Amino acid sequence: MKESGMTTMTLKKINRSKVYQYIYEKKATSKQQIVQDLNMGLSTVSQNLAALEEEGLIQRDGFFESTGGRKANVLQIVPDVKISIGIGILKSIFHIVAVDLYGDLLQADTVPTPFRNTEDYYVQLAQQIQLFIQRHGYGREQVLGVAIATQGIIAPDGDSVSYGAIMGNADMKLSDFTAHIPYPCRMEHDSKAAAYLELWNHRELDSAVVLLLNRNLGGAVITNHRIHYGQSMHSGVVEHICMDPSGPRCYCGQRGCLETYCSANALEQAAGLPIREFFPRLRAGQDLRLKELWDTYLTHLATAARTLNLIIDSPIILSGYLAPYLTDEDLDTLLSRINAATPFPLPRDQLLVGTHGQYTPAIGAALHDVQAFIQTLSK
Repeated sequence: MKESGMTTMTLKKINRSKVYQYIYEKKATSKQQIVQDLNMGLSTVSQNLAALEEEGLIQRDGFFESTGGRKANVLQIVPDVKISIGIGILKSIFHIVAVDLYGDLLQADTVPTPFRNTEDYYVQLAQQIQLFIQRHGYGREQVLGVAIATQGIIAPDGDSVSYGAIMGNADMKLSDFTAHIPYPCRMEHDSKAAAYLELWNHRELDSAVVLLLNRNLGGAVITNHRIHYGQSMHSGVVEHICMDPSGPRCYCGQRGCLETYCSANALEQAAGLPIREFFPRLRAGQDLRLKELWDTYLTHLATAARTLNLIIDSPIILSGYLAPYLTDEDLDTLLSRINAATPFPLPRDQLLVGTHGQYTPAIGAALHDVQAFIQTLSK
């Protein structure tokens, strides 16, 4: 009897999971469509729909057009029944985002707080997260967790930063956050978090190289539909590829790293203008100096992309802070320069552009908790 009871319970969980996953993937469906496509009995589907609706996981949202009989209810998941919080920590600010179960951005704030590896900083961060959650009306039970994307290589155990030359956060620990934030927390390298967002948005991707065009340049490698971390977690740090051994000094101590040519900070420094002013003046077409600077920037970026594509035959994804500023003309120029000196031209559809700008790492980090929640409903 006990074995039979366990078997029945397991079957119920499997059916519940199948129904929820079907609705999640379809985004809008009907009871009859579930019955047909999952080959389940009407009573079984009805029972599962009732249970999922009672738990607040799915909802009815209007009716489909009638095909001659009674109109069918539109069934959807409740995308914000659970939300995930993502944090993107930079030197002088941090971003806070909330995403729903589809990974859609619900809210985003930027808080101007200089990073300091002190308890006071982590207390302030935790307070701002709580204010963000309260201000946007999220209940505590809604929040799956808080994921922190930081500039720094995360140790293999995920509990500390092992290399943090940009921010001086090599002593940052996960416990610095969990001591003050009353939700499950995780840390992620900002570039790897950006790559996770691209994997989420491009489910067909097998391999790719992600160039995170943030204030500091970053990179990540995707292989076999997974982010490649490497033995010491620094796989994909393309920012330290040497472009010129006698070039500008990089924060890592070496000279001529790609960081010194293709980061937003390098572009700002060369232009003497903040990015928000640089691009409007560039597009106005009246400042030849800015045009020359941008042309040089695209040349360096093309050289890096071409080199990386020779190593990893895959799409190149341009993501992060500068991505929304790229025009079709920029991409055409970039592609022509990538293909000008290679025996293996990159097709136009293999040069992709991210869509979330400066919030990319925070959103990507938050998606880990979303994925974990969806997987728990699949078991």
